[in-house]
Amino acid sequence: MKLKNDLFLRAARRERTERTPVWMMRQAGRFDPEYRRIRERANLPLEEMFRNPDLAAEISVLPRRLGVDAIIFYQDILTPLRPMGAEFVFRPGPRLDSPVRNSADVEALRAFDPSSELGFVSRTLRLVSQALDSELPLLGFAGAPLTLAFFLVEGGSPGSDPRSARALMRADPLLLHRLLDRLADMTVDYLRLQIESGVDAVQLFESVADLISETEYREFAHPYHVKVFSELVARVPTILFVKEQPWIELMAESGADVLSVGTCVDLAQAKRRFGTKVALQGNVDNRLLVSGPKDRIDRAVRSCVQTGRNEGYILNLNHGLLKDTPFENVCQLISTCKATANGDKPSPASR
Repeated sequence: MKLKNDLFLRAARRERTERTPVWMMRQAGRFDPEYRRIRERANLPLEEMFRNPDLAAEISVLPRRLGVDAIIFYQDILTPLRPMGAEFVFRPGPRLDSPVRNSADVEALRAFDPSSELGFVSRTLRLVSQALDSELPLLGFAGAPLTLAFFLVEGGSPGSDPRSARALMRADPLLLHRLLDRLADMTVDYLRLQIESGVDAVQLFESVADLISETEYREFAHPYHVKVFSELVARVPTILFVKEQPWIELMAESGADVLSVGTCVDLAQAKRRFGTKVALQGNVDNRLLVSGPKDRIDRAVRSCVQTGRNEGYILNLNHGLLKDTPFENVCQLISTCKATANGDKPSPASR
């Protein structure tokens, strides 16, 4: 069925659009008072919220009222680890009672059938599709294998100093590769489930990229991006998010259709070098939306929109919306994006 608003998908295919499409990572989250009201009403731990299709679908579509051009469904990157035997709970952050640290731990991780073990994900996606009624594209997502591995080894959020993951990376790289292979196979199956359930595009989150070196990225991250995307060719548009690292040449070799870049990447240079091969997304600093002021948000948005030139570019952030982001600043970003005409004189972004 034809979408009423297909700007996002056309931009992902590097087609020219009437204006720049916009959506944001974590756009259904704690910055939104309506989300907080739903959380209070439900009174459930986060892991139970994710497994409740009615609640997850209700939350997923909240950003529609803000005027975004795509909806990403409400879920967590750690969700598919539970049927592998690694159940994270949120108290309040993610916690795993038995981290994965040795060969026996890796071998204990189970392969599973996503259609039977993650039926609530399919149900959520179908409910969201029904609610959207072909109004907007629906995005699926998964954590990249290395990001999931860091959570498993640390037994929680890697933070800024993932000592156990670093130790495994250096002391037993072969064991880490065995873990990454298992996670990559699972991720392919999980994203296929989402595609079969009706998503219009998928994004792979490499959220620990800012914690590793380029050499480590080449060995432990990039090959598994290639593996995942090679299994999804021509299914739906694919997006690679790499948190605040400038290795765009490697990102462009991953097989992803869209590269989501941080503020450390020069958007204009990236578009000149890779704009005929991939679409680009991102580049607005999520911290700017917390602090403002509004004129700086406007300048940053206009600079990105003008650089993107309404062709193969999607406005987004360098990472997810932070919990202290004022609601009105999110609305400001969206309205400025929509109001910025292609012929406006670009203003330099303040980062």
